[in-house]
Amino acid sequence: MLTLAIQAGGESRRMGSDKALLSFLGQPLVVRVLKRLAGIADEILVTTNQPEKYRFLGLPPIPDLLPGMGALGGVFTALSAANHPYVAIVACDMPFASPELFAYELATIREAGADVVMPRSQVGTEPFHAVYCRDTCLPHVWRALEAGKRRVDAWFKEVNIRYLKASEVEKYSPQGLAFLNINTMAELQAAVELAREEST
Repeated sequence: MLTLAIQAGGESRRMGSDKALLSFLGQPLVVRVLKRLAGIADEILVTTNQPEKYRFLGLPPIPDLLPGMGALGGVFTALSAANHPYVAIVACDMPFASPELFAYELATIREAGADVVMPRSQVGTEPFHAVYCRDTCLPHVWRALEAGKRRVDAWFKEVNIRYLKASEVEKYSPQGLAFLNINTMAELQAAVELAREEST
């Protein structure tokens, strides 16, 4: 049983406005992510520091339990709110997030008995396209936050993480687009063009 948690709580400093709500091929970016991934989940949550903006999704928006604690606070909120033992966490600004890769991550976390299954890409780890075991991860996230840490990887050394190799990821995202995220208007426009090409 899987909870999908879409992280929409970022400050979008570089974009200058809430990027989750920017138009992407005629729909808010967060809606594109939601539609791509809805089929993998038994429960869907949207975590945000502005819940009133997301009620239009028809899902219960989950306010940050620890406002101001950055990306790690968002992970804590997602794991705390989830009703299922496994939690797929995805960023709201990843228009090519891969349902097939998430399905593989879920199968792998069950098979390996790991606490987290997380891809590694050319730029590093991908904690916002990963699957977490709620009950084993939550205490470590909480302890990191109690220690004043805000980095999303502050607790990784405390748990068993099964990192996906590039060869595993390539089967489901051959161009590496699953991890593409949007921080500027130029990146948004480039992603829209890629999506148009993908659909032709």
